[in-house]
Amino acid sequence: MKICGLMKTTLLDFPGRVACTVFLGGCNLRCPFCHNSALAFDENGDFLSQGEFFSFLDRRKGVLDAVCVSGGEPLMHKEVFEFLKKIKDMGFLVKLDTNGCFPKMLETALASGSVDYVAMDIKNSLPQYGAAVGIDNFDAESIKKSIEILKKSKIEHEFRTTLVKGIHAEEDVAEMAKMIAGEKRYFLQGFKMSDGVPDKTLLEFTKEEMENLLKAARGYVPDAALRGI
Repeated sequence: MKICGLMKTTLLDFPGRVACTVFLGGCNLRCPFCHNSALAFDENGDFLSQGEFFSFLDRRKGVLDAVCVSGGEPLMHKEVFEFLKKIKDMGFLVKLDTNGCFPKMLETALASGSVDYVAMDIKNSLPQYGAAVGIDNFDAESIKKSIEILKKSKIEHEFRTTLVKGIHAEEDVAEMAKMIAGEKRYFLQGFKMSDGVPDKTLLEFTKEEMENLLKAARGYVPDAALRGI
C-alpha cells in the first residue's frame, strides 16, 4: 500500500470539517474521466512513507479535525484497516472514499469503528457501468451490495456521481438515483478536463445541462444537489 499524494488542507472533502486528504495508490477500475489516473493506474507520484505521514498528522493536531482517505481505491488494500485505525486513534475523524467494488472490505471498515463518514462513487446505471469504468462486461453486483450496506449503515455517508457527456444520459441519472431512493446525500459533479484525464476526447456538460440532469435525480432523491458547479 503506497501513499501517493497528500493534500495538506481541504475544506471541501469532509463536510463541515477542516481536513487533509491522503491518496493511496492503485485502483481496480480504469475510468476514462479519472483525474487521479497517475496514481490510480500506475501508482506513480511522490511517495510518502507512513512514518512521514503520521509525523505530519502529529504536527497538525489541533489544526485538522479529520483525515480523508482516498485513492485510487483504498479498499483494495488489506493494510488499510490498520491505517484507518491508527488515524482514528490519533484523535482524528476519518472519511473513506470508495468505488464500492469491495463490499466485504467496506463492511469490515464500517464494523471496525475507525470510519466516521463514507463517500461512495456510483459510476453509472448498472447496464452502462462498463462504459464509465473502462471495463467491458463489468459485473456490477458488488456495487449493488455496497449501496445496500451503506443504506443500512448508521454511519454518515454520501453517494456521488461524476457526469460526462457521451457516457451519461438523463435515464442513467434517473436509474442511479432510483438505486439509492430514500437517501439524503447524493451529489452530481460535472466532469472537468484536466491534464491527468486519460481520454482527452471527453466532453463536459454545461451548467444548464447539469441542472436538467439534477431534476432527473430528484425524482428519486429529492435532496440531490450539484457539487462544484
